[in-house]
Amino acid sequence: MNPDRAAMIESGGRRPQERDGNRGRDGNRYRGGDRRDFTAPRRDDHNRISKPPPYNPSANARPYERNNNNNRPNQNQNPSIMNDEDRFVAESDIFVIRQTKKRADIRVRERRGHLIDFLVFNMRFVDEEHDPFDDEDGDEAIEVPSPDDVLATRSEDKLAELEGELDALVTLEKNRPNREYWKALSVLCRHVVKQIKQNTQNGGTSDETDQVLGSVAPEIDRLLRPKTLPQLEVLEKQFKDKLRSDAVIDTDYWEHLLKQLKIYKARAVVSNVTEASRAKRLAMLAERKTSTKEGNAGDDGVDDVEEADEADEVEDASGDIMATNAPPPGTERFAAVGNEDYSQATKALYEREVARGVGENEEIFAEEVQPAESTSSRNGKPRWADKHRPRKPRYFNRVQMGYEWNKYNQTHYDHDNPPPKVVQGYKFNIFYPELIDKTKAPTYHITREGGRRKGESFAAAGEEDTCLIRFSAGPPYEDIAFRIVDREWDYSSKRERGFKSVFEKGILQLHFQFKKIYYRK
Repeated sequence: MNPDRAAMIESGGRRPQERDGNRGRDGNRYRGGDRRDFTAPRRDDHNRISKPPPYNPSANARPYERNNNNNRPNQNQNPSIMNDEDRFVAESDIFVIRQTKKRADIRVRERRGHLIDFLVFNMRFVDEEHDPFDDEDGDEAIEVPSPDDVLATRSEDKLAELEGELDALVTLEKNRPNREYWKALSVLCRHVVKQIKQNTQNGGTSDETDQVLGSVAPEIDRLLRPKTLPQLEVLEKQFKDKLRSDAVIDTDYWEHLLKQLKIYKARAVVSNVTEASRAKRLAMLAERKTSTKEGNAGDDGVDDVEEADEADEVEDASGDIMATNAPPPGTERFAAVGNEDYSQATKALYEREVARGVGENEEIFAEEVQPAESTSSRNGKPRWADKHRPRKPRYFNRVQMGYEWNKYNQTHYDHDNPPPKVVQGYKFNIFYPELIDKTKAPTYHITREGGRRKGESFAAAGEEDTCLIRFSAGPPYEDIAFRIVDREWDYSSKRERGFKSVFEKGILQLHFQFKKIYYRK
């Protein structure tokens, strides 16, 4: 055999030169157990397969980059780990907000509710995330102060605490409609706190700029108060476009107008949620009463139960007014603020009207304003206040919305891209079941501000004039007023126009639409 071949086999498959060279570098390499059989796979230190070390981006980063990246998430981190962390945080947020709502419900039931508890309870009946297993019998019978009454609390400390709780709910809430509700309340709460601070710090005085902007407050209120939420959103876009344009404008005025619009927009959001929740609660209450009556009739063995006349129901309910006229549980602190009629007779009428629902082109209307002091009042109270306790009548009003296809709208819009809806009429339903003098029907009259007469228009281009409609009934009810669009009424009795002005069975109904303006082609 060739001597070189024999030496290579003896050295484990290496040539003598390589064997000697390796021994020169590492003399102990092939000693003892390291000597392998020549039939085994060849071992090559340069082609070893091993698991690479985990990538550490900060190890190769520059010193200043390494310090700045300490708080950043690792981009090469396992996605499953990141998803687990996100899922854990999301589940924790859901648990916290559910517990917050449960605690609010418990405190309201036990008549020890805080300000935030009333706001949480106010929207529980329209909360898509509400768990029905958290309900208890009688929850639908509990009435809490409205958000307006809650924010009327003039304690800066309490409102500051409420502001922090609202911000926490905005952060935790995942449901979009609920989140918009909390955001709107947070905007209103900050607005009230800001007003209180301005009054306390400067003694009610303000700088020259604020005084100038404050002088246009009535004009801004007249412009924004009658608007619905969709109309306010359209105006917001127009105001922002005007501020971004190159036109020469009074920037301070338009920025102030945009800030005020956000406040009115927040009020519209809260009002919509409040009315929807109240309607749902009363519908549940009516359903519960119906099922209770059916159960009682079955226990007594009565097969046919005749419905009593509606007027008799109202009279029977009004007989128990003095015993049941106390405010609902948890509302004692706000009884002097709300002064709303909680009687059983009023509830019966209100629930019956709510059960009729809202039409396709209708929205709930609650743009109530404080009526001016009349000649029949003294020191802000009616002259009969010493004989009867004044109370504010309840109501369930609707506003009719629709499109107007005038020449301008026909040119710039179509049915796929319709113009903004405008007010086309109103339906007022005001409840006076306990009127002392039932022979005199309640009345209404229109008041136009600024010396404007009927048919005159002081509104800017593209806007509509507004007026106040005031309803008066006599003891024990206070006057109530609403701001409406001032246009000519259509007194036609045709079914599609539907003018109605009656007082029957304790309800004043005033339904009307505006006259349509036809343009020649």
